[in-house]
Amino acid sequence: MAETHGLAATKRSGSGTGAARAVRREGRVPAIIYGGDGEAESIAIEARLLERELRKPSFFGTLLDMEIDGTKTRVLPRDVQQHPVTDFPLHVDFLRVTENTRINVDVAVHFINEEESPGLTKGGVLNVVRFEVEVFCRAGSIPESLIVDLTGTEVGDSIHISAVSLPDGVRPVEGDRDFTIATIAAPTIEVEPEPEDEGAEGEGEEGEGEEDGGAEE
Repeated sequence: MAETHGLAATKRSGSGTGAARAVRREGRVPAIIYGGDGEAESIAIEARLLERELRKPSFFGTLLDMEIDGTKTRVLPRDVQQHPVTDFPLHVDFLRVTENTRINVDVAVHFINEEESPGLTKGGVLNVVRFEVEVFCRAGSIPESLIVDLTGTEVGDSIHISAVSLPDGVRPVEGDRDFTIATIAAPTIEVEPEPEDEGAEGEGEEGEGEEDGGAEE
């Protein structure tokens, strides 16, 4: 299941663009916590702490124990607004959850046993169709990843979601549709163009010269 990390924050007052800019000038990132039984809560997080979490894999599938002025609230990241050039986080939305809160969340797909795939060992190419799959589950049961075992796969095979072992209580949002996760494609063979026969061309030119010379005589 997904890990739970701790993150410190402070309450913030004020709203709007001006207040958010003031928070950023202090080296913090404005954020909001919503959902659950409580009211929406405006907070600020130190930029360096937030960026540390953003660099970790599966940020949006990671439960956070947000400590706000000494009180812990369990949340799940739902959206991050970033600067279009620097990718610096400008604002973050967090959903207040409990262990039993049911949510939709994107979970990364990981592939194992590539060396046990005859199709890949013969030169085939793994064509990944879904790097993530959106699932519906309890917040306390978010999988860290969905594992796809490539053992025995051949060129031309398609791996569908039905081939993935999902934990109890976890199901794809797309319901009963057996969508494709990846395929094993045939290797691409590049055909080199044949070199031109420069010798034959040169011989033709010499012959033409000899005929011209005979006519002059």
